[in-house]
Amino acid sequence: MGKKILVIGSLDTKGDQLSFLKERIEARGHEAMLLDVSMGGRAPVKAEFGAEEIARLGGKDIDEIIHSRDRFDITNAMTRGAQLKALDLLSRRQLDGVVSLGGATIALLGSQVMSRLPFGIPKVIGVPAAQPVYVGKWFGSNDSVVMQLIMEIAGMNDLVKNAIAQVAGVISGMVEEAMDYSSLRLPYPSIAVTELGFSDQCARNVERLLTGKGYHVYTFHAQGISDQAMDRLISQGFFDGVIEIVPAGLIEERFKGNRPAGMSRLDAAGERGIPQVWAPCCLNITGAGPTRHNREKYVASGKVLGIDEMRAMARFPLDEMIVGAELYAEKINKAKGPIKLIVPLRGWSSLDREGSILYDPDSDRIFVEELKKRLTVSLPIEEVDCNLEDPAAAEALVNAMTAFIEAKKGEV
Repeated sequence: MGKKILVIGSLDTKGDQLSFLKERIEARGHEAMLLDVSMGGRAPVKAEFGAEEIARLGGKDIDEIIHSRDRFDITNAMTRGAQLKALDLLSRRQLDGVVSLGGATIALLGSQVMSRLPFGIPKVIGVPAAQPVYVGKWFGSNDSVVMQLIMEIAGMNDLVKNAIAQVAGVISGMVEEAMDYSSLRLPYPSIAVTELGFSDQCARNVERLLTGKGYHVYTFHAQGISDQAMDRLISQGFFDGVIEIVPAGLIEERFKGNRPAGMSRLDAAGERGIPQVWAPCCLNITGAGPTRHNREKYVASGKVLGIDEMRAMARFPLDEMIVGAELYAEKINKAKGPIKLIVPLRGWSSLDREGSILYDPDSDRIFVEELKKRLTVSLPIEEVDCNLEDPAAAEALVNAMTAFIEAKKGEV
């Protein structure tokens, strides 16, 4: 049976190309529904969901959209309208996939629509050039595909047709293979785990120990995108607990590090009330390589550990660690479920072991004390006399999580 695919674009400028995309999708036996977000004029091509309807849903009149000089305002309005229409289709089970086709504006608008849809619904962004400055915004934490078409989507020559036909093939193939998103379920108990190269041994030990106890483990690389994606999955009801070996995306966001994960990082698990066990990996160290914002500040101490040509690590200054302690205390204070913090006393990653230029147990201790001062709830803190990468740290993390899960079973 054919699937229902939403096609997002501006029919006033890309009418021929979007119509061709619709035709190619329908040639595969699926229903393609055009959603028009034209902002420059009335489109000659008819859409299932016209710009007038989308503008109205976004709180504007189409004439206001067309004649406005405030591009930011009207783009936001059309984005809101498109999001609401997509969610309406989803609520009526009339949406199996979504694809956008156009330039940078359409790529961003399409990605923002996709960000409102659940994990598992196929999402494709077709764009002439995936500029690095924009790609992070397009992807965000979406499970989407960005397809770079190389040439401008202008005219209908054979190169353009070939590229659009491939976009049609990608979204069609995805909806044909995708499971019904509402049927996606994880086995119980499923535990999400964040990790990084500097906590690799700890993560492997945690996975081995949990798996040995019958748990199902899903690991996320805490580089700023995967950990945000994990939070989105948690908010959608996935996972029964989370072991945050690397909750550093929050402090990285605050101080413009290379792995920022947004100020809402850690909120999803707290709001759902699922058990959380934290380790403090990378809450004390940050990138200091050539791409680091305000790099001079972090290399000023002279204590910089080089990793490769692009990466170096330095300690967070103590004042920033104290600000970080306040940020993490806020997350703990508003969490609706149990949290436990495991604190290794001999370094919080493979990079700050005893003997390393980054080893500073006194600053680490101050962070923990400042965290405690700001707590308004009871937080169990277990200190382990080892480095994070030593087996004892993983054992403490796993024991804490299994205790939470067993206690929860007893409540049922």
